[in-house]
Amino acid sequence: MTETRDQGLLTIGAVARASGLTASALRFYGDCGLLAPAVVDEVTGYRYYTPEQCARAVLIRRLRGIELPLPEVAEVLDAGAARAGEVLDRHVAELARRAAAAAAVAGEVRQVLAARGGVTVDAAGFARAVRQVVRAAVVDPEFPVLAGVLLEVDDTGVTVTATDRYRLSTRSVAPRRGVERSWSAVVEAGVLTAAVAEAPGELVLAEDEGGVRIVTGAVSRRLPGIAAEFPDYRAVLAGLGPARTRVLLGRAPLLAALEAATATVPLVVAGAGVALGGPVPVTLPATVTGAPLRPAFDPRVLRPAVEDALGPELMLDLTAPDQPVVLRSATDGDLTTLVMPVDPAH
Repeated sequence: MTETRDQGLLTIGAVARASGLTASALRFYGDCGLLAPAVVDEVTGYRYYTPEQCARAVLIRRLRGIELPLPEVAEVLDAGAARAGEVLDRHVAELARRAAAAAAVAGEVRQVLAARGGVTVDAAGFARAVRQVVRAAVVDPEFPVLAGVLLEVDDTGVTVTATDRYRLSTRSVAPRRGVERSWSAVVEAGVLTAAVAEAPGELVLAEDEGGVRIVTGAVSRRLPGIAAEFPDYRAVLAGLGPARTRVLLGRAPLLAALEAATATVPLVVAGAGVALGGPVPVTLPATVTGAPLRPAFDPRVLRPAVEDALGPELMLDLTAPDQPVVLRSATDGDLTTLVMPVDPAH
């Protein structure tokens, strides 16, 4: 069989090679009326096409490549340029809509896959918890882990902890849904703060090869971990023993007094108040339960702890003058901050 006949017609094989369509596809398009052959040999049944039909076959292949339905393919090929443009524009718009829908589904599936073993929390509440503890972190070349925040996930939720060895802040955040498994990781404080600052709605935290993956909506971001052991803060808390003295006082008056302090601040905790020494001594009204104590603190360490607390009142638990004070917000008891005392002679 030759590639052409005397009339300059092309065989189905030649058209298939030139157009990129298979012979079976050409037969299909011929049988449905989209590309009927110019001649069909009455004896052999061979199909022959004109060069113009070969060009039409190329267009059919390209239009089918963008998933244009057969009726619209016929309309584009047989209508005028203006009408063909309208059909193509409508189809492209539909493809864009479907692509957007597919991207949304892919994003949701990606979130589900990335969040396996993760925990879902309120994004705003978690960002607030991070802000409350993050100032306890510090850049220390000798102890790089102190620049990080420890994230611990278990069936109770997420615990966020940071420490510079002079101050320790830890805060728990309740989960929105059940937690599949427990895990922990340490991530750099500044990176974590930036990652959750503007997160809307819900946020998913998942362990990711030593780091943490944060998923918000269709956005997934991995935060690298700090490969060092975080201080055993639970042992520190457990080693404090029961509080000998408990103080409940206004947060704002204490903060104002600390802002005026420039050196070590000795405290006299007794009776119905807390006396702060220094260049301008001041006595703050307070409810004191337990034995009198005389600890002293560096205002540069104590002041941020008071600033980060919530609510109008603070609760201070004291064990001894040389032991850390535990600060708790009276309206937010799951925020716990430890501040180390200093030698009042310095």
